[in-house]
Amino acid sequence: MVAQTLFLGEDLLAWLTLAFGGALLAGNGMALIKPPENRREDQDLEQAPLVRTIIFMLVGAVMTVWGLASLFGS
Repeated sequence: MVAQTLFLGEDLLAWLTLAFGGALLAGNGMALIKPPENRREDQDLEQAPLVRTIIFMLVGAVMTVWGLASLFGS
């Protein structure tokens, strides 16, 4: 019988939750701190919408903590 190994072990979902949560938290945080300088006048906003960005950062923080708790808890 051949032993099967999983990519990143048994904790793939925890790693993905940590990665997506961290990216959501960091990306929205950077959008609040420094909006892009090379924006087009007809499409891009001058500043990220504050309430939506904070909500996304909170969701990212929860996902990050959840991913870390899943990894360290198992």
